[in-house]
Amino acid sequence: MSGGRRGSRGVQQKRRPRVDPARRAAYDALRQVTGSDAYANLVGPALLAERRITGRDAAFATELLNGTCRLMGSYDLILAAASGRDLKTLQPAVVDVLRLGAHQVLSMRVPTHAAVAASVDLARATVGERVTGLVNAISRRVAERDLDDWITFLSKDSDELGALALRTHHPRWIVEAYAAVLPADELEAALRANNEPPITSLAIRPGLATVDELVGAGAEPNPEVPTAAYWKGNPGDLAAVREGRAGVQDPGSQRVALRLAEAEAPAGPWLDCCAGPGGKAALLAGLAIENEQRLLASELQPHRAKLVAQALRAYTGENQPVTICADGTRPAWPEASFAKVMADVPCTGLGALRRRPEARWRRSPDDLDGLVELQRSLLHNAIRSTGPGGVIAYVTCSPHRRETTEIVDAVLAERDDVTRIEPDVQLWPHRDGTDAMFCALLRRSA
Repeated sequence: MSGGRRGSRGVQQKRRPRVDPARRAAYDALRQVTGSDAYANLVGPALLAERRITGRDAAFATELLNGTCRLMGSYDLILAAASGRDLKTLQPAVVDVLRLGAHQVLSMRVPTHAAVAASVDLARATVGERVTGLVNAISRRVAERDLDDWITFLSKDSDELGALALRTHHPRWIVEAYAAVLPADELEAALRANNEPPITSLAIRPGLATVDELVGAGAEPNPEVPTAAYWKGNPGDLAAVREGRAGVQDPGSQRVALRLAEAEAPAGPWLDCCAGPGGKAALLAGLAIENEQRLLASELQPHRAKLVAQALRAYTGENQPVTICADGTRPAWPEASFAKVMADVPCTGLGALRRRPEARWRRSPDDLDGLVELQRSLLHNAIRSTGPGGVIAYVTCSPHRRETTEIVDAVLAERDDVTRIEPDVQLWPHRDGTDAMFCALLRRSA
């Protein structure tokens, strides 16, 4: 045996950094969210399933991804203060590594040494050795304070609303929008509710499944919503979900659909004019069949129209619902064709921030200008689509006044053939345990 070799080539190779699968999955999903405008609640579960990450590792990765997205704006301010630089000067991939590290240290109680070491390894594996010193230094600076201390430090020159925005991890404009429609003593509770992940809620497809069936499989009934049940596991474990006889749907969405279904109206077909991705359409379709009527589900975007058709696939028979790809602002059906119309219009989604963790940082006040024009057009055309005595539900998943009461008031002021049936409904997570759904019920004159 020749000396000096001992199983090597004389030059010791660097150990390839090992990043645990959960952190790597969270990082890869976050890169899609920040780099490609993907949705955390979609890409995260898909990656975990693809990589067969389950149990505690899946729970860790889910909280790491969703929590980082939810508090991203706050973490960016902390990282900028800790590094003394504009984050735009760093590679986006490095910023995402730092965000994940900040969430572990400040919100997940991962020990500092473990979180910093994991961030350095992740940076080495995904970006390269050259950035590890920077990641190490910034991560250690972040860990010098806890989250409350960082928020206090960042808030020292803020006014009351600005401090509340930092404390509850929202952009200021969203805090202002909530403040405009809520009592002052509920404002912070409403904002904090957006930071609590919702319990999974199921909705039966009427006539195809019952809440008793879901409860028999281990679900918990929702006493406020007769079509809903809560589920703590994987919804795909339930036969009713796999077979399309039930689906995942927030109880607030079920409540507005039930409100339309229960309103008195003449006999006639029903319409969902903005039906994607199909949850409300699936509930309305079963309720229409129970009333010996048929639902037409219309959706503009082809890929979303496919999701609607998939959601309705289990319904068969004489009044089987129909799905079409059409524009609700240019109806593909004659005027006054429907007895009941659901206009669940595109909106900012400010009422579903608890289930869409990145949305609060992705939206801006500028989005409202284009949306409100679309919302007004869709409501006008929903009214035109409704026959005499028929009922229209104008629905948004946003509590922003410009998207809710101001739209309805403006349209009513422009028309003399429609009136409110009853007071508008605005649901809230902190009051009702639902998304912040808005619903106005209108009746077209006979």
